Amino acid sequence: KPLKSFHWSFFCNVSSISRNGFFAFQKKANQVWNMTLLLLDRLENLYRSLPPLTFISYITFSTPSQWSKLCQSLSHSLFHFLLTLCVPGMNAAVRAVVRMGLYVGAKVYFIHEGYQGMVDGGENIREATWESVSSMLQVGGTVIGSARCKEFRSHEGRLKAAHNLVQRGITNLCVIGGDGSLTGANLFREEWSGLLNELVEQGVIEAESVQKYSALHIVGMVGSIDNDFCGTDMTIGTDSALHRIIEVVDAIMTTAQSHQRTFVLEVMGRHCGYLALVSALACGADWVLIPEMPPEDGWEDKMCQKLSATRSRGTRLNIIIVAEGAIDRHGKPITSSYVKELVVKCLGFDTRVTILGHVQRGGTPSAFDRILASRMGVEAVLALLETTANTPACVVSLSGNQSVRLPLMECVQMVKVQKAMDQKRFEEAVKLRGRSFENNLKTYKLLAHRKPESELNFNVAVLNVGAPAAGMNAAVRSAVRVGISEGHKMFAVSDGFEGFYKGQIKEIKWADVGGWTGQGGSLLGTKRTLPAKHVDKIAEQMRKHNINALLVIGGFEAFLSLLELLMARGKYDEFCVPMAMVPATVSNNVPGSDLSIGADTALNAITTTCDRIKQSASGTKRRVFIIETMGGYCGYLATVGGLAAGADAAYIYEESFDIRDLQVSVRRSHNPCPELSNENSNENYTTDFIYQLYTEEGKGVFDCRKNVLGHMQQGGAPSPFDRNFGTKISAKAMQWVSKKLVETFRHGRVFANTEDSCCLLGMRRRALIFQPVVQLKDETDFVHRIPKEQWWLKLRPLMKILAKYKTSYDVSDSGQLEHVVHNRPKESDASVAM
Repeated sequence: KPLKSFHWSFFCNVSSISRNGFFAFQKKANQVWNMTLLLLDRLENLYRSLPPLTFISYITFSTPSQWSKLCQSLSHSLFHFLLTLCVPGMNAAVRAVVRMGLYVGAKVYFIHEGYQGMVDGGENIREATWESVSSMLQVGGTVIGSARCKEFRSHEGRLKAAHNLVQRGITNLCVIGGDGSLTGANLFREEWSGLLNELVEQGVIEAESVQKYSALHIVGMVGSIDNDFCGTDMTIGTDSALHRIIEVVDAIMTTAQSHQRTFVLEVMGRHCGYLALVSALACGADWVLIPEMPPEDGWEDKMCQKLSATRSRGTRLNIIIVAEGAIDRHGKPITSSYVKELVVKCLGFDTRVTILGHVQRGGTPSAFDRILASRMGVEAVLALLETTANTPACVVSLSGNQSVRLPLMECVQMVKVQKAMDQKRFEEAVKLRGRSFENNLKTYKLLAHRKPESELNFNVAVLNVGAPAAGMNAAVRSAVRVGISEGHKMFAVSDGFEGFYKGQIKEIKWADVGGWTGQGGSLLGTKRTLPAKHVDKIAEQMRKHNINALLVIGGFEAFLSLLELLMARGKYDEFCVPMAMVPATVSNNVPGSDLSIGADTALNAITTTCDRIKQSASGTKRRVFIIETMGGYCGYLATVGGLAAGADAAYIYEESFDIRDLQVSVRRSHNPCPELSNENSNENYTTDFIYQLYTEEGKGVFDCRKNVLGHMQQGGAPSPFDRNFGTKISAKAMQWVSKKLVETFRHGRVFANTEDSCCLLGMRRRALIFQPVVQLKDETDFVHRIPKEQWWLKLRPLMKILAKYKTSYDVSDSGQLEHVVHNRPKESDASVAM
């Protein structure tokens, strides 16, 4: 019987107990109950690690002291936290490991200055407390330091490190670093027994220590802005580095536009061109140079022709992005200064060079990196709890939006890109980087380099429906250019279905969408109007412009619109055409997709605001902020934004709360952590009510302020994630439309009336899939405009644990150890989002 189904009951006769005696008993009972829950969690981990056909029948405690003794012995697990690199988001990982470790009853140690601190020992290894990781989520770099260590590469250095760990009884290591650092940690693990025996021979440690600390367990988390580690879609720090690059590119574009200049930007990436490639995709750069795919001979002339053609179409600027490790086909370095001289010599354009350097490593971590690092940190602790002597060292990775565990050395051994590049097998080098990298490169080539015009086959209309969301314009640009590349004539519909029935439809060309990726809002215009009331006029416009397919980019209104058009097929043949929907809404409430375009930008707006509010509150010490987020009845922004900002609480509709929960929060409100409330979290316990309650109850202890973020969550320039997600998911949707047009073209016309010809493209766990909208009706709560099941609700216990609430954590969805599969099936490639 699963241990979680055990029911524990406490019985007592309280008739003869005094009031004070009863409360003393109640306090003791609560302590016993908490120890019981802790024991159950530990027993479940033990239960899961036992071989098949092994049963635990019963455990008996004859005295309370035996109970306490067992609980104390279970609390002797020691975690040792080590950092070997410095990237944004590391502090979030440190915080998560420390607090989750303390939550499960372990001692957690910091090691300062990476492997150097482990070798030197002494004050470099200190015990961590809950308060020691407070107010560090928004801090870039790492507060415990990081350093390279030549001494650890030697046997003598690792011997010193082993001695320092044994002295403190540490047998679990949680390491953040790149492949070199993680390989070193694995070597240390393999040598562990030999090192201990050697220390015994030297008389440094007792012989019993070899048996007591016989195994060293290691879990790794990858921290690298280059995103060059096999087995994970994103590494900690990559998204923040992209933020720094895009901020610079957006700023440069304004001055370049004014002066008609060409800018050459050099970004980091000596051996990996991920940052250069993705930033080029996110800003619509004219040319990109990366080490994995050197340009063909004669690239100089082709690049200059491309720049000249762009200027001749009226564009006032050019952007060229160069990875610092870019080379040509013969291995000769291509520097940013060389590219500048080439443009000036051949074209005479006013050209400037900007080298970003270590700006990319610094700054405040993005919301994505904070959430990623927090989830990985908790997963790392769970992995250490479940490890056995036979468990290989593993690395915690991200696949789609799911945490997975992969054997560390399998991941390291798969990184053979440099060898392929040295042997000039560049196509193989791109594939070895993973499907995400390969997909990025294909999408960039598809959108950046215009194909010769071919015979126009079909007419496709694209429109935005619902509230504006950052990234919509990137999605429209992608759809238009992919459609033109496929040979279609593209039409843009202004103001959604309201503009559709009014005839606000015009053809849109390749150059018309230039520079759209970095624009916020919706340049096409968007309205919440649904088509049902004007279905006859919309059918007339489709007939008038001979529209053969629809691509709708929007939120819940877009989903409802496709359902209404699907119902109208029985009366109007004009709607018997392929129709695809791409989810785009800050609320992230569209059924059939775990993620929506615009949600990441909104999360960053919330996180940035919370950071500033926490800074303001820290100055007054005793001030609590209640922050209201958007989302309708969907609590995604409040929950995930709360996790990223380190909020003390997040009130949402999906998880009911009452006055008792608010009372608990009031008693805890003595620190500057904000509390988030979804705009429709409760009909009665509104943001105003919570604010007034805190104001009244906090008199003499703290004061309270209210902040309604409102539509600032919808505005602003889209984040790198939303630009790339919008670009690639829209390109995939447009390719599906083209495929369906070919399949449904019969007898000189397009006729599609099956369910699978009207689909929503969404990410489900690790898969990016097309789903007929009619099949999503059963998964939808139409009254509250949310999906009936939402994956992010499993993050709420994590947020509460890291905020020091007593709660249970469901480990059923935690990552399991898998093997590295390099070539995933194309249809399950969730890495398109990255």
